[in-house]
Amino acid sequence: MRHRLFRMTAAVLTAGLLLTACGGNDGGAGSDGKITLTINLFGNFGYQKLYEQYQKDHPDIVIKENTAAYNDHHRELATHLATNSGAGDIEGVDTGFIAQMRERGNLFTDLGTDRQAEYLPWKWQASLTKDGKQIGYGTDVGGLAICYRKDLFEKAGVPSERDQVSAAWASGWDQFIEFGKRYAQKAPAGSAFFDGGGQLFNAVVGQAPVGYYSEDDTIVVGSNPEVRKAWDLTVQAIQGNLSAKLIGSSQEWNNGFAKDQFATVACPAWMMTKIKDQAKHAAGKWDVAAVPGGGGNWGGSYLTVPKQGKNVEEAKKLAAWLSAPEQQAHVFTEMGNLPSIPALYDKPEIAGFTSDFFNDAPVGRLFTTAAKQLKPQHQGPRAGDIQTTIRDALVRVEQGKQTPDESWQQMVEDVERLAK
Repeated sequence: MRHRLFRMTAAVLTAGLLLTACGGNDGGAGSDGKITLTINLFGNFGYQKLYEQYQKDHPDIVIKENTAAYNDHHRELATHLATNSGAGDIEGVDTGFIAQMRERGNLFTDLGTDRQAEYLPWKWQASLTKDGKQIGYGTDVGGLAICYRKDLFEKAGVPSERDQVSAAWASGWDQFIEFGKRYAQKAPAGSAFFDGGGQLFNAVVGQAPVGYYSEDDTIVVGSNPEVRKAWDLTVQAIQGNLSAKLIGSSQEWNNGFAKDQFATVACPAWMMTKIKDQAKHAAGKWDVAAVPGGGGNWGGSYLTVPKQGKNVEEAKKLAAWLSAPEQQAHVFTEMGNLPSIPALYDKPEIAGFTSDFFNDAPVGRLFTTAAKQLKPQHQGPRAGDIQTTIRDALVRVEQGKQTPDESWQQMVEDVERLAK
């Protein structure tokens, strides 16, 4: 209880300190008669051009986007809900936190069931409350691939053409590690094979039929052999000196792209946007290969409308429009976020889409194929927090602060506290 109270207090204090910069709802119409809609997100959802279009078509609407780091954003949202103050008109929620928000469904606007037939069934179900209220429009799904630096592979003397690369680790992650060891033998100075243990782990565990939770919302991290398998494989890669030891989405990780500190990234579709944002100097040098073992999912998001907002009806309209098929298709071709509306997957502009930035890789085919193979895991209420706890445990191993067994044991104990 003491540990839980500390977490809750820290979240409230953190959100309070950041509220002025990142949160807040401007409310109602201004002196010019226009309504400001605030949308709070984490990272780049690819909406800037869409905002311009929507405001042009709706001259009485002004859209204000606030962005925060992944964990900060979700902590702030939890605090805004608890205090009934400060939430945006629209709030983005990641897959890892949607179950937690779903449990507080009474604090969100019911978006109705009109669009159910459009969505992947599991995507729609994940944001549906027990009493049948829909709290979020799905924006994208992860899918999985491996993004890699073709030029760095060439310098290291390993296969670099995407079909060769995909074939080299097609049977699974053990082959991926063996490929990494070959890369490490002649890697360019300062370049590790992959970015960090937390990111690799997320991709591996994302292929398991059961992840952190059983279907009845029981946390099974310590007893699930698939979680242990993903842990052991990641530790093996770390101990093989294949990791750049960077935490995903940190400033150091961002700098790692600019400094060519790693050659591969576990790459759900939305990761392409991050790579484009952080590695502009390497346009055309990145490429995309199939993920080891095929299939899997990591991430994906939703747009929700908190009830506390002062512009609920207008917010619902904007959230529906941003997540509509046409806009999801636009975001994919502009940024790479894979739609959660499967009818789009076979459209030529999606399935046949290639990316200049990624060496003309057939990213449409790669990610839609991965999405079709996807068998989603059940996501429980604290999935996002568990993911962070495991990441931190792997960081301790990477930094030499604990042995793998010591860090595993502490991680399991920390995760068990989340259930109390």
